[in-house]
Amino acid sequence: MLAPTGELVAAARNERGAVGAFNVITIEHAEAIVAGAEAAGLPVILQVSENAVRFHHGRLAPIAAAARSIADAADVPVALHLDHVESDELLAQAASNGFGSVMYDASRLPYAENVAATAAVVARCRAAGLWVESELGEIGGKGGAHAKGARTDPDEAREYVAATGVDALAVAVGSSHAMITRSAKLDHDLIARLAAAVPVPLVLHGSSGVPDEELSEAVRGGMAKINIGTALNTAFTGTVRSALGDQPDLVDPRRYLASARTAMASTVEAALRVLKSGVIPA
Repeated sequence: MLAPTGELVAAARNERGAVGAFNVITIEHAEAIVAGAEAAGLPVILQVSENAVRFHHGRLAPIAAAARSIADAADVPVALHLDHVESDELLAQAASNGFGSVMYDASRLPYAENVAATAAVVARCRAAGLWVESELGEIGGKGGAHAKGARTDPDEAREYVAATGVDALAVAVGSSHAMITRSAKLDHDLIARLAAAVPVPLVLHGSSGVPDEELSEAVRGGMAKINIGTALNTAFTGTVRSALGDQPDLVDPRRYLASARTAMASTVEAALRVLKSGVIPA
């Protein structure tokens, strides 16, 4: 069932847990994410990034329609989120394509310009009924677009949230996008200080590279939305590579995409169980 992003994040926050937000690239991603959420019996967020839209020839509507249909048929609450949006043209398509929230990314800009641009976007999005996330402190791992090792300053974060009116804030605390090993070490003292400094939910990007123990501590420390993308691609690609290696004559994509989808679903289910209450399942 389709649900508002803000409600899922608020509910997770009230229960001292976090909601998982997983990147959708193909229809198989969306199906796997929902299957994993249903297996866990937990809500989930399907998020489509501007990069993913670019992969689909710059057209949002087809992948959005597929994700929305899969969300509508789900047995658990599912929200649709448009992620890392920099294009005003793409931003304008969010509400009409069924998205309940957007992450507007002005983190490349100097602080004052980030504030001005984000505040303007929040005003437009609020009029369209969209929940808005933004980023401060540049999360690493975006091919040089984000400064490696950057951290979000709590005082600056407090001022930023007040000035922009955002509904959630993605912060830099030690994670990095596109990590294929789970070796990130988070700054948990900084997470606690950020949680105390800002009144809105905190979001952790680049969570594929964060071990379960670190994720669970981050959730207990105040992270309310956890973004995961690369872990699904690792499961997907690894399964396909293995299938084609074992069966070099295999040509029917359904034969290997089905197992890849199952592998992604298992990854989602395991992650959601960690995020539910910040406790690693036995």
